[in-house]
Amino acid sequence: MKLLIDILGWSGSGLIILAYALTLIENKKYLDYGKYLNLLGGLLIAINCYYYNAIPPFVTNLLWSVIATLTIYKSRNKKEKCNKTKCLT
Repeated sequence: MKLLIDILGWSGSGLIILAYALTLIENKKYLDYGKYLNLLGGLLIAINCYYYNAIPPFVTNLLWSVIATLTIYKSRNKKEKCNKTKCLT
């Protein structure tokens, strides 16, 4: 079980680093992927921290995931609104 938790934690770290790298690419298509990578990465690290009873980083990564979720929700609402009004942005 410990090995699985370690793999999840390292995978989460990798996903968050990849998400950050995607923000450096000047293509909006990749920014959408970054939001989901941040969400999943934060959750995986939070699982790892919870297992090891590391509460401060657990809370930090849980909040990181909540922020990513809110960002995804906000961008979806914006897309739906633009689809109804035919936005060009």
